[in-house]
Amino acid sequence: MNSRLSDTRLPAMLALCGMLPFVLLMLACWVVDAEWLGFFIRGQLAWGIAILSFSGGIHWGAAFTRDDLTPEQTRSALVWGILPVLIAWGSTLAGGFGFAMLMAGFVLAYQADKRQFGCYRLPAWLLALRLKLTAAIVFMLALTVIAANIRG
Repeated sequence: MNSRLSDTRLPAMLALCGMLPFVLLMLACWVVDAEWLGFFIRGQLAWGIAILSFSGGIHWGAAFTRDDLTPEQTRSALVWGILPVLIAWGSTLAGGFGFAMLMAGFVLAYQADKRQFGCYRLPAWLLALRLKLTAAIVFMLALTVIAANIRG
């Protein structure tokens, strides 16, 4: 592990910055004029797609930088690295189920992280952060769906 990452404040702060669009877009879905609702719903879906796609990168990074992974662990890292992107892209084709696909994708991505992070020798605080982020993101997406159904 990079010894310069022993201070977890910067990664945590950047993660919170990444949460800001989820929170603001969800709140907008509850308070904007109904005429603008579709704009913010699409924005939330787009942000979710971008972030879910991003979440698999750590697995590819591990596959390319860890010399101590077995061939099976390397293959697994590469596969898990691409699955969030495929799920995110699939959510664009899922119509009304796009948000459900995204939420499931975030949960699956966290489960993959939980399963794989040990062999990558990543610090425990990173998995704890991923759990908190996953829970918050799924909650924001669910509140967006509720707002869309109540207000739309």
